Amino acid sequence: MGSERESGADSTPDPDVSLLAGAGLPSARVPLDRDRIIEAAVTFIEANGLAGLSMRRLGRELGVEAMSLYRYVPGKEDVLDSVVEKIMGTMAVDPEVRSSPEDGWQDFLQRLAHGVRRVALQFPMCFPLVASRPPEAPWLRPPLRDLRWVEIFLSSLIAEGFTRPAAVQAYRAFTGFLLGTLLLEVAGRGADVGPLDVVDDGSVPAGSLAEFPTVAALADPLSEDHMAAEFEETLETLLDRLALMRAEG
Repeated sequence: MGSERESGADSTPDPDVSLLAGAGLPSARVPLDRDRIIEAAVTFIEANGLAGLSMRRLGRELGVEAMSLYRYVPGKEDVLDSVVEKIMGTMAVDPEVRSSPEDGWQDFLQRLAHGVRRVALQFPMCFPLVASRPPEAPWLRPPLRDLRWVEIFLSSLIAEGFTRPAAVQAYRAFTGFLLGTLLLEVAGRGADVGPLDVVDDGSVPAGSLAEFPTVAALADPLSEDHMAAEFEETLETLLDRLALMRAEG
């Protein structure tokens, strides 16, 4: 009997493990680590929204006590910074994004812009963190806030004939376009983009447009989703502007 009790004690699961796919067997348990915590945070935010994330709830998702998480992450702020790093890191493996211009600077920026948009659409609930979390340096601008991508952006444009001041202007214009357009798009998908943001279904109470006949007549086309086309058109306009900046030196 003593040996059986000892055997049972040895088989007690480590508290720093979590269950996979809801399976409750010890064989289905895998060790907890930082990568799994951040992955779980991304999944939780996408499913429940940013406001619901806490260390306690994140621990519950992983099947451990919140205190167990602190062995791998200092706290929630570090988790949020790591979520930004993780989702933006997907661009490094995006086969459509280039790390240097291969077919001209316009093609390079087109691919880069669409790469960022794919991140936003894949992680719409997490994407606002790209704007709200502190960047590596105060002069970096989201969503291209990673030093590696800023270096790629600036050096690529300079290699393509932009002066240094023009490359900096291009960086500011490009990031401003991306951030404004994509935050608006993810907000339409239910993302929390600020404390004053209220997400609804876009419906208008009956009779509320009685004093605005033109708006009432155009209510249906105004509610149509043309974000993809608008993104393309605005990007083309931006590239034309950058071409003029490049030509003017």
